[in-house]
Amino acid sequence: MKRLFAKAIVTSALLGGMLVHAADTIKVGVLHSLSGTMAISETTLKDTVLMLIEEQNKKGGILGKKLEPVVVDPASNWPLFAEKMRGLLTQDKVDVTFGCWTSVSRKSVLPVVEELNGLLFYPVQYEGEESSKNVFYTGASPNQQAIPAVDYLMKDMGVKRWVLAGTDYVYPRTTNKILESYLISKGVKKEDIMVNYTPFGHSDWQSIVSDIKKFGSTGVKTAVVSTINGDANVPFYKELGNQGIKSDDIPVVAFSVGEEELSGIDTKPLVGHLAAWNYFQSAQSKANTEFIKSWKTYIKDDKRVTNDPMEATYIGFNLWVKAVEKAGTTNVDKVNEAIIGLSVPNLTGGTATMLKNHHITKPVLIGEIQEDGQFETVWSTEKEVAGDAWSDFLPGSKDLISDWTKPINCGTYNTVTKKCSGTN
Repeated sequence: MKRLFAKAIVTSALLGGMLVHAADTIKVGVLHSLSGTMAISETTLKDTVLMLIEEQNKKGGILGKKLEPVVVDPASNWPLFAEKMRGLLTQDKVDVTFGCWTSVSRKSVLPVVEELNGLLFYPVQYEGEESSKNVFYTGASPNQQAIPAVDYLMKDMGVKRWVLAGTDYVYPRTTNKILESYLISKGVKKEDIMVNYTPFGHSDWQSIVSDIKKFGSTGVKTAVVSTINGDANVPFYKELGNQGIKSDDIPVVAFSVGEEELSGIDTKPLVGHLAAWNYFQSAQSKANTEFIKSWKTYIKDDKRVTNDPMEATYIGFNLWVKAVEKAGTTNVDKVNEAIIGLSVPNLTGGTATMLKNHHITKPVLIGEIQEDGQFETVWSTEKEVAGDAWSDFLPGSKDLISDWTKPINCGTYNTVTKKCSGTN
C-alpha cells in the first residue's frame, strides 16, 4: 500500500508538471487551407504565422511564455472551417487564431468565434458589410482597394466599359454589388457593365475570355475588374495570353492576385495588367527589406515571394502581441479593449493603426505586372486610408457605422436612428 501510495504521488506530480508546462505556453491557432483550391494562396500564410511565432519566441515569447502554434487544415472546405475553429477553441484552447482567406470561410467560422468568445485575425481583402467584436480585419475593405482601383481606371486610364469578373461566392458578389452601384452613381450606364461569375477552381476560360474580348471591341475603353480567387487565376491569365488580350487593349485589375499567384504563371503576356493591393514586395522601406530577408531565410528558398496578405498577417500578429503586452493577459475581452488605437509599422514605410471598427489604416497601391512576376507601383494614396466596415454606396449600409468602444459598443450602429440594430 505504501508503494502504491508513493507511486500515486509521483504520478500525480508528473501529471501536475505536465499541466503546468502546458499552461506555460500561449497557444496560437493557424486556420488556413493547406489542400484544395485555396492552398495556392493560403499555405504561404500558414508559413508566415509560423515564422512570426518563431521570431517572437526568440525574443522571449510574450509575458514570459513561449508561443505554441496549433495548425489545422480545413482543406478549402467551408463548413470544415467552422468545425476546425470549434476544435481550436474547445479542445486546443487557443488564445488567438490567425486564419481564413475567402469570405465564405470567414462567414463559416464567425458564429463559432462569437459563441465561444474567440479571437480571429483575418488577413485578406474582403467585401466589408460586417463587423464582429471577435474579429479584427487586417485586410482591405472596399474603400481601401476596390473603390480606389475603379477611380484609378476611370480617371487615369479613361475606362468607360466595365467587366466585373469574379468567383461565385460572397466576396466577389458583394464587392461587385458595391462597385456596380458606385459606377452607376458616376454616370456609367448598366449596359456598359458586364458581370460574370465562375465556380471555385474553374478551368475552361475560352468562351468567357472570348465574351470579354467581344465586349471590349466597341472602340470604348474597357477594363476587367477581377475578383477571381484561388487557382482559377492560372488558367484565366493563361487564356488572356492565348487570345492576345494585352493591357493596352483591355487592362485587368485584380484584387486577389499577388506575387504568390503570379509565381506559377508565365507573366510575359501579362505585363502591364494591374493589381490593387496595400503592399507589394517591391515596396522600398527598411522594414520590408528586413521582412523579405527573414522570409527567405525562414523558408530556405530565395525564389519565394512575399505578398499583401502576408503583410496583413504580419500587422495583425504584431498588433496582437502589443495588445497582449499592454493588457498583461491573453484574455480576449481585455485584449480587445487594449488593441484599439494601437499602431505598428507596416511594410511600406508607414504605420497601421487599429480603429474602433476593428479595421486598420492602410495605404492603397496600384501595381503593374512586370516580366519577373513582381509589381511596379504606378499609383498610390498620399497617406493611409481608414478601413470602413460599411459601404457608403449600398442603401442598407450607408447610415451604419461600427464602433466597439463605449458607449456605442456595436458593429451596426445606425447614425440616423441612433440605435444598434444588433451585432454582425
